[in-house]
Amino acid sequence: MWKIIRAFVAAFLTVETIFTATFINGTQLRSIDMPIVEAGEYGQYVDPFIGTGGIPWTCGMLSPAATVPFGAVRLGPDTSFVGGAYIFKTNTSGYYYEHGHIKGFSHSRLSGTGAEDYSNFRVIPVIGDAEPAILPYSHNKETAAPGYYAVYLPTVNCLAEMTADIHTGVHRYTFYNSSDARLYIDVTSGAANKKSLNGTVEFDEESGIISGSCIIDGQFSGRFDGLPAYFTAVTDKPVVSYEIKSDETDCGIDLNFGKLTNRSVEMKIGISFVSKENALLNLRAETDGKSFDDVKEKAANAWEERLSSIKISGDNETKINFYTALYHSMIMPTDFTDVNGEYLGFDKQAHKAEGFTYRTDMSLWDTCRTTHPLYTLIAEEIQTDCLNSLVTMAQQGGGNLPRWPMGAGYTGSMFGDSANIVIAESYLKGITGFDVEAAYEAMKYSSENAVNKSGRENIDLYNQYGYIPNDIEGVRKSVACTLEYSWQDAAIASLAKALGKEEDYRRYTEKSMYYKNVFNPETKYFQARNSDGSFVWNFSPYITEFYDAVMIKKFANCYSEGSARHWRWAAQHDIEGMIELFGSEEYFVSELEKFMEDASLTRAAIDPGHGYWIGNQHDIHTPYLFNNAGRPDLTQKWVRWTLKNRFSNDINGLDGNDDGGTISAWYIFSSMGFYPLAGTDKYWLGSPCVDNAEIALSNGKTLKITANNQSNDNIYVSSVTFNGEKLDGFYITHSQLMSGGELVFEMSSTANA
Repeated sequence: MWKIIRAFVAAFLTVETIFTATFINGTQLRSIDMPIVEAGEYGQYVDPFIGTGGIPWTCGMLSPAATVPFGAVRLGPDTSFVGGAYIFKTNTSGYYYEHGHIKGFSHSRLSGTGAEDYSNFRVIPVIGDAEPAILPYSHNKETAAPGYYAVYLPTVNCLAEMTADIHTGVHRYTFYNSSDARLYIDVTSGAANKKSLNGTVEFDEESGIISGSCIIDGQFSGRFDGLPAYFTAVTDKPVVSYEIKSDETDCGIDLNFGKLTNRSVEMKIGISFVSKENALLNLRAETDGKSFDDVKEKAANAWEERLSSIKISGDNETKINFYTALYHSMIMPTDFTDVNGEYLGFDKQAHKAEGFTYRTDMSLWDTCRTTHPLYTLIAEEIQTDCLNSLVTMAQQGGGNLPRWPMGAGYTGSMFGDSANIVIAESYLKGITGFDVEAAYEAMKYSSENAVNKSGRENIDLYNQYGYIPNDIEGVRKSVACTLEYSWQDAAIASLAKALGKEEDYRRYTEKSMYYKNVFNPETKYFQARNSDGSFVWNFSPYITEFYDAVMIKKFANCYSEGSARHWRWAAQHDIEGMIELFGSEEYFVSELEKFMEDASLTRAAIDPGHGYWIGNQHDIHTPYLFNNAGRPDLTQKWVRWTLKNRFSNDINGLDGNDDGGTISAWYIFSSMGFYPLAGTDKYWLGSPCVDNAEIALSNGKTLKITANNQSNDNIYVSSVTFNGEKLDGFYITHSQLMSGGELVFEMSSTANA
């Protein structure tokens, strides 16, 4: 099956390449020099094209769109195959490197996810009396840097450039020969092959202001009845004439600027999810009196400030991987708060954020494991905003915490209460600038009660049986849910203990052990179990849920996005207890190493297989488990293997969807030699691949990391000291790191028993 799919994809990409070359070669190309981007000291190592190509459903799903850290606008190209052909999951971020055509340039997108949404208010350059069209392009005439994107479009003989502020996208189109240089704003554009709804647009001839609105109806936003979006636009050249298309599902405005030979037109578009008036406020506050180059410089400086929070030394390839990963980890969550403090809440009403910035677009099932722990270290103000936003979402959305908040609603994506991990871990790490009691009550509520659109599926069965029976109608992901719910109950227990709630602590500690109820002592795997206590007969640890999709008899529908082997290591809240289930540390280590050795031979493979796959989150932490079984040398071996073999400077440089920076943050932590045990205040020690790192901690202190004698051969750690004191264990705590000082690894080519 996979060979057939691989052949189909390869054939389609070949056809696409031929068609693109034909279109471009048949056009009289102008010999232009692309703009030279002068990136900063750290931005020069960011390559926004890493993770934008590869096998569609296992690639990074990233975009080179222009954005600022955690901004609402991510302005860039929406690509397609020839003729606008669409294939499922090829460009969930709007962009796919293997595409040869651009549909236009839209103002926002999700970063690194498997969901197709946003792509609002797409702008298309047009010349003469032609209709707005899909435009071929070449990567030879394309460039990007933090806060900037540019591409030359030969069929309209136009250089398109983009930059952005938080809520404002700024376009510059240079037309080299045209009697009618035009820009078409597609008000009802949408992600993938969908359109937005209820489009409106108007042009104020006296002020020259264009404004409009739509209801975004994407893969996620369609789950909560759509997301209202508004824009206001101004241009630096007068509009000679214009034409409005007023169909609510095909709405747009065509702006004609007349003859602009070798001249450019700049257009600023402010967006808001509250009102057109707020969109104009955003535009004016962020870009009034500023040229395109002014905004581009401001965006580049914003990125320099964020990227400089960690300064590393190492070879050029490592620096590119590191700073690109740091860049990708700071694209989402989205700043959803207009300049006047207003935002659209989960109740679809406008509210004002008091004392924090309301943020959304959090891929929590993924980001709880790496990305949010990174914010607690270097961007505590962002993490505090996220905590306040999550509590606010629960209060305005019906009482329960979201598990994947997008825009202004519950998407219900994935399963469980991953917000529990983020909240408990943050509090344990000393972040208290949010209503922790309200958060705690919401965490408890979904552990005990069924809730809509979010929370835990089949929680009544979980509480009744101590696991989720697989043989009850409507049940899915029974094993995966049992494991995740146990982990999330452990988070409640740890927060209860920190808050002095002893009775709750005992209650949720007991519930956190429910994961053991789906462990089969005969097979030594977590398996589906029936309501009578028997384990289901049809079990194979090697069949993934992806294979199940095409099989008549289901073998892996009790898991999620993987196989029994992927979920075998999932009880990271009780690692010692999980090891005991295997019978001995030696057996645990041998089975875990077999799992690691069975990793796919290629990065971002079309079939990741049943071995270690960092591109999916439930086994993302597994290299570090060797530590707990007395084999830190194997943690060091496999961490370095992953850093070397699962990350690169290529367009397919990530081993799966980045999911809001999750895989990127794994690289950041692991390359510096420590990695968060999600839901706790602890970090595992690993094997750094950078020579030195200097981290500007959120509290103003500095943490220095030194890896003496680190090299491709010297991957093993002989000893670790922190501020001169030898560390004997395999953990270091958050409070230790936040005290600042120096963490020193002595590296060697041989393992230290």
